[in-house]
Amino acid sequence: MTAIKHALQRDIFTPNDERLLSIVNVCKAGKKKRNCFLCATVTTERPVQVNVVKVKKSDKGDFYKRQTAWTLRDLAVVDAKDAVKENPEFDLHFDKVYKWVASSTAEKNTFISCIWKLNQRYLRKKIDFVNVSSQLLEESVPSGENQSVAGGDEEAVDEYQELNAREEQDIEIMMEGCEYAISNAEAFAEKLSRELQVLDGANIQSIMASEKQVNILMTLLDEALKEVDQIELKLSSYEEMLQSVKEQMDQISESNHLIHLSNTNNVKLLSEIEFLVNHMDLAKGHIKALLDGDLASSRGIEACTNAADALLQCMNVALRPGHDMLYAVKQQQQRFSDLREQFARRLASHLNNVFVQQFTQTLLQLYNRSYYLSVSGYDQSSTLAQHSIELTLPNHHPFHRDLLRYAKLMEWLKSTDYGKYEGLTKNYMDYLSRLYDREIKDFFEVAKIKMTGTTKEGKKFATLPRKESAVKQETESLHGSSGKLTGSTSSLNKLSVQSSGNRRSQSSSLLDMGNMSASDLDVADRTKFDKIFEQVLSELEPLCLAEQDFISKFFKLQQHQNMPGTTMSEAEELDGGTLSRSYNSGVPQAISSEKDMIRQMMIKIFRCIEPELNNLIALGDKIDSFNSLYMLVKMSHHVWTAQNVDPASFLSTTLGNVLVTVKRNFDKCISNQIRQMEEVKISKKSKVGILPFVAEFEEFAALAESIFKNAERRGDLDKAYIKLIRSVFINVEKVANESQKTPRDVVMMENFHHIFATLSRLKISCLEAEKKEAKQKYTDHLQSYVIYSLGQPLEKLNHFFEGVEARVAQGIREEEVSYQLAFNKQELRKVIKEYPGKEVKKGLDNLYKKVDKHLCEEENLLQVVWHSMQDEFIRQYKHFEGLIARCYPGSGVVMEFTIQDILDYCSSIAQSH
Repeated sequence: MTAIKHALQRDIFTPNDERLLSIVNVCKAGKKKRNCFLCATVTTERPVQVNVVKVKKSDKGDFYKRQTAWTLRDLAVVDAKDAVKENPEFDLHFDKVYKWVASSTAEKNTFISCIWKLNQRYLRKKIDFVNVSSQLLEESVPSGENQSVAGGDEEAVDEYQELNAREEQDIEIMMEGCEYAISNAEAFAEKLSRELQVLDGANIQSIMASEKQVNILMTLLDEALKEVDQIELKLSSYEEMLQSVKEQMDQISESNHLIHLSNTNNVKLLSEIEFLVNHMDLAKGHIKALLDGDLASSRGIEACTNAADALLQCMNVALRPGHDMLYAVKQQQQRFSDLREQFARRLASHLNNVFVQQFTQTLLQLYNRSYYLSVSGYDQSSTLAQHSIELTLPNHHPFHRDLLRYAKLMEWLKSTDYGKYEGLTKNYMDYLSRLYDREIKDFFEVAKIKMTGTTKEGKKFATLPRKESAVKQETESLHGSSGKLTGSTSSLNKLSVQSSGNRRSQSSSLLDMGNMSASDLDVADRTKFDKIFEQVLSELEPLCLAEQDFISKFFKLQQHQNMPGTTMSEAEELDGGTLSRSYNSGVPQAISSEKDMIRQMMIKIFRCIEPELNNLIALGDKIDSFNSLYMLVKMSHHVWTAQNVDPASFLSTTLGNVLVTVKRNFDKCISNQIRQMEEVKISKKSKVGILPFVAEFEEFAALAESIFKNAERRGDLDKAYIKLIRSVFINVEKVANESQKTPRDVVMMENFHHIFATLSRLKISCLEAEKKEAKQKYTDHLQSYVIYSLGQPLEKLNHFFEGVEARVAQGIREEEVSYQLAFNKQELRKVIKEYPGKEVKKGLDNLYKKVDKHLCEEENLLQVVWHSMQDEFIRQYKHFEGLIARCYPGSGVVMEFTIQDILDYCSSIAQSH
């Protein structure tokens, strides 16, 4: 192995300025035995670079070549496989894992030990040695053929070391000075030894000659030591003198520290006091405004608002740690709480009085209107009830404008005392729900009167309580509850029930009217209903929107966010449009969102809108079922408009619910028309003509097209068209099959002609297929009726030529038919003589009278049918002439009348009738 190592150093590593430190003979694990060498080398130049080089013999086997090299810094893991048992296998982890099998375990251990030492000396990044014995990593590499790098000498190598260039040059110069250096090595060595002894003696003499200078140097050193001792004594005395000064300075420093600490504490204390004074001191003017401020005037409201905001800021100030333990702070907080409670109670009481006052004034106006309505509506012949009473709802804008001045105070009350805020909200809903109940019910009464033009005879509104006593009773009830926001409202409920009972009796009187057929009403009546219904919706929409806008602004509910966390003793219940709550200690549970709270308030305030709209819709449907078309279009448009503003609002939801009812009425109207078609009975003694339901479909389609022009619910009408037209087709055919007096083809022809004309005139796009089908049915039954009614006007002649055609069909040539005994020229002349022009005209006249009896005058198809019969008769005539020309050529036999005669006969018959 030593020879191989020398050869590798000489041939491979010396030319590359590298020194070989360790070598191991290996082969790849699991493959065919192809030996190579792994060498650990270092460069001779600085900085030193450590490499692991793979060397293998050439294919010819006469020299070694360098195959692969890795730097030691790229080596991550050395895996010896087993730290206890002898195992020649080991792995080196570079960019990938290389698995090797050494020729012996000793060579593997020597190589791994060399790698470990090189790693410890030259690399900052430590290699991970796995399954390697700790003794192997700690022991020194033995001398001999496998000696590696020494621990402390960077230049130490094995027993063989080449001379560098300078050493070689010096040896050559020395050997040139001695001629026998090469021939007599022993003499050369003795000469070198003698010269070395001479040099050693010279060195000793030189040392002995310098003893005097050494003694002088020692003397100087002793004197320097004495001077150092004197300096140390002086420094000690200086230190003792400064010790007292140090003590005094320490006392001064401590005193300054205490003064600085005292100043710091004073500054902090002043800062805390200024913070409390600035943030927890309420001005006297604000206190006076909270206790005695005028809540009726604009200036007083503004002063109270500013004072309330200032109080809220003082109460919500973020105190620093420890402030809440100060007695003055506690006392101030208690004072603020008392001020807040007093002002909240005074504000709630004042706002409740404002509600009562506004409600009383509006209620008085409402009683005046109701009394006027009752007097004018009592007289059946009075035009005052129909024309003088305006179909409008009272405007609450002044009421809202006056209350909006308190919006900021309501926001303050909401954030400081939610119990009183909720009590005011509940009282407002109670007052407004009763007020709107009466306004809306009177409004709908006027709408019903305008629709029908009548009220129940003998029913007087004067039976209501007198307005003065009723208003007084209402006011006393409201004032009685103003001192307690959650007080009883039994008086309000009692009066509301009494009033609503009278209203219901009047509503029922309108609904008790007899059914009115659509034929009794003209377009003007329907237009009047449409305008009234549109006006009702147009009045309700701004009323609801204005109230919703006011609620959001006044009660500060416009922000869609959850309210502060609170608790509720019982869940709120929504039953029949009423909102009831039971509170525990005046703190409610958080509602899902303020938007939901607005919607729930609107539901309670306007709880009567949906029932009244449904009653009005029922009345309109009872007056005329076709009114459902108007209502569907109008209601759909208003629902679409409301959803564009807010799909989840009260108005959108309510109108959407009512729209469902209108759609049901519309579907019921379509179903009733279909049922009436199926129940039609025809007279057995009179001709059918245009069926009633065909005419009604025309009326319905014309009306619907005028109503649904550019409407959002056009799809519903198209679906209804399909149902109706299919039912019309089915029932026309059913009646035609059951008809006894009028031929089936006539019933089909006339009615489908009418349907086709209607669809062509109205141009309904969804019924294009039905229009084509109606035209086809009309054409087919017209042709069928013409052929059936015309029949064979020249019966004997027709039978004769049928026999001729039968002979031709049997194979007899056409020109040979005249030789048949039964079909010769003489027989043909006999048959032709039986049909002179006079007889033909008489037969056609009888046929015209027969057709006239079958057809109805309103559809005016007589001339069309007569013209078709004329064409059919001429076609038969031309057929006979063709047979005579082919089967009896040159015979000179001709008909006794011509085509022109037929035209003249038909024209004269049509003109005579």
